[in-house]
Amino acid sequence: MLNIFLMAISKKFGTFAGVFTPSILTILGVILYMRLGWVVGNAGLFGTIMIILLAHVIAISTGLSVSSVATDKKIGAGGVYYVLSRSMGIPIGGSIGIALYIGTAFSISLYLIGFSESLNEYFDFGMGINDIRLTGTIALVSITTLALISTSIAIKSQFFILAAIVASLVSIFIGNGSFEPETIITLASKETVNLEIVFAIFFPAVTGFTAGIAMSGDLKDPNKSIPIGTLLAIGVGLIIYISLAVFLYFNVSSEVLKTDYNILMKIAFFAPAVVAGIWGATLSSALGGILGGPRILQAMSVDKVTPKIFRKGKGVNNEPVNALLLVFIIAEAGILIGELDIIARIVSMFYLAAYGFINISYFLESWANPDFQPTFKIKSWIGLLGFIACFAVMFKLDMLAMIAAFIIIASLYIWLQRKEVKLQSNDVWQSVWENVVNKGLKKIDSIEVDEKSNWNPNIILFSGESDHQSYLLQLGKTLSGRTGIVTNFKLILDTKNDTPLKKTDQIVRDDTFVELGIFARQIKVKNIYDGITNIATTYGFSGVEPNTIMMGWPKGLENSTEYFKMTETLLHLDYNLLYLDFDRKSKFGNYKTVDFWWRETDSKNAEMMLNIARFIIASPRWNNTNIRVLFVNNNNINKDLIYSKIYKLVEDLRVIVDIVIINNAVEQKPFYTIIEEYSGKTNLTVVGIPNYQIEKQAEFVLKTNNLFESIGSTLLVKAANNFNILELDFIKET
Repeated sequence: MLNIFLMAISKKFGTFAGVFTPSILTILGVILYMRLGWVVGNAGLFGTIMIILLAHVIAISTGLSVSSVATDKKIGAGGVYYVLSRSMGIPIGGSIGIALYIGTAFSISLYLIGFSESLNEYFDFGMGINDIRLTGTIALVSITTLALISTSIAIKSQFFILAAIVASLVSIFIGNGSFEPETIITLASKETVNLEIVFAIFFPAVTGFTAGIAMSGDLKDPNKSIPIGTLLAIGVGLIIYISLAVFLYFNVSSEVLKTDYNILMKIAFFAPAVVAGIWGATLSSALGGILGGPRILQAMSVDKVTPKIFRKGKGVNNEPVNALLLVFIIAEAGILIGELDIIARIVSMFYLAAYGFINISYFLESWANPDFQPTFKIKSWIGLLGFIACFAVMFKLDMLAMIAAFIIIASLYIWLQRKEVKLQSNDVWQSVWENVVNKGLKKIDSIEVDEKSNWNPNIILFSGESDHQSYLLQLGKTLSGRTGIVTNFKLILDTKNDTPLKKTDQIVRDDTFVELGIFARQIKVKNIYDGITNIATTYGFSGVEPNTIMMGWPKGLENSTEYFKMTETLLHLDYNLLYLDFDRKSKFGNYKTVDFWWRETDSKNAEMMLNIARFIIASPRWNNTNIRVLFVNNNNINKDLIYSKIYKLVEDLRVIVDIVIINNAVEQKPFYTIIEEYSGKTNLTVVGIPNYQIEKQAEFVLKTNNLFESIGSTLLVKAANNFNILELDFIKET
């Protein structure tokens, strides 16, 4: 963390000074000196090694992931927050950045409580909780004052602190053996603390490796220094932790390790060297948090994630004084808790959540973003492994705390989404969705789908512009079902201008379309019918080709040759055709009744109508609708035979309807006359368009117009050839 504040310094650093040293100073901190012995005493040798290795699986995977992401783009102020916000977008970057900021603030409490425990015991100042709180508060005020006065002192002191840590470790390893155990027990006993708790307290030991990331702007060669320095710090820390754990296990009894937090000072060859190492490591880590944490908040405020009051800085280097004061308040709250073990568990949860999202950030970037070209390349599965490991550990440690963390992060994410903060940078989520869509389309296109048994509507809708346009849009969305696609085209008639609309201007995002989930486009056309034909011929792409044309019923066009030609083309292209004659007076009534009319010639239309019935029933607006299938029996076929046949067809398609058989063998009434008698007050009537010669279309249009004068809203259906033939000519079966 020490390095975060170095961004204001003009000097360019190498791998050792700029990345390795500040990272290892934070790794070899309060947990190493004040709690590693306690971990060994409670977990035993095997348990301790397992805890250290598991923690380093997360650390190494996250270190690899963050190093790769960091070498893809220049990292600005804010460190890990900057990485996440520029790769995964402001909502996820900001939500994790806030969590990381709070974790950093609480880690200051962790370091200073550890410092206070060591200092108070060494000088016999008292070990009560109030004594720890007092010493910790004094230390916090001191390093905060130092941060406000000068940062150069910390820069100059890091090599001295590293030397003190090395000296303290040497002193420990050559120390005396007066605490050697009488017997060696490899496994923890039943009286020890649960391993999950031990892991949670140990984990903050490995959270310092991200310290070098924010140095990218101050490194001579960041693409080289960040990966090498970060991974070298993690590796050295792993060796030291395992070596010291083994040393303590064989040289100090477990009972002493569990009860004496300052055992390292007592076994050391030269105790003052250990004291210097403890104080140097804890104070330098705390100072790094005091200087680094505010810069995370300041960077978020610059991006308008957090209040702008924290964006303001003072002095030539724009020191984030306001953000520093908030860090002080949070750190003091942690000190007042006064329990290092409790603070360690809090810090673990915050960092585990942050590291989990760093890993998934890398995984998504490498998997989906074609622009992701890091100089430090690793396998994408490493990020996924780190993500799974982080949240598996969180679940095991404290499921309720994990759920709370998810709720907090999700709430922050939703809040930031609603703020609609945008950056001039790539958002990996767009690449993710593009990749998913791309792979999905290829998968769909590679499979030969039997459309006769699986109709998924992809509707091209021409709703026009009128007071009742919304009703056509609603019905179009209803008929598409949950997974169907509806694209509405607005045709702009322009007979004189040959200049088409720009691609960006063709996209329409009105609230009406967004709320209904309908895609909307607008294009210029010289002729409405030619425009519809051209769209029907060219629109769509492999895997999700449109299969249905829907529009309003064209009254008054019975003599239009252009309309006839358009219809002939649509039939030739084998589209399903849906024409809605909307009754402006009754509209769709109370959405309670729908009639489907069948006749012997509706062999294909019938199955399409039953699919439409299924989609209508599934719609919330029509969910209490009474659906009838009405069949006109013109040939005096046994009524029970017709009923049983239709019932079987309806039952196979899992649509619950009422079946009405109308005997018309004697009276031989015209089909439309019967519809007028039975469906005069129906909210929506669905009628099939029969096969007829195109030259007879004018006659059909006129008759249909007359029908529409006496019934409510009506949908005319013409099924394409991909529907099964339902045998409705029952005379052949008798």
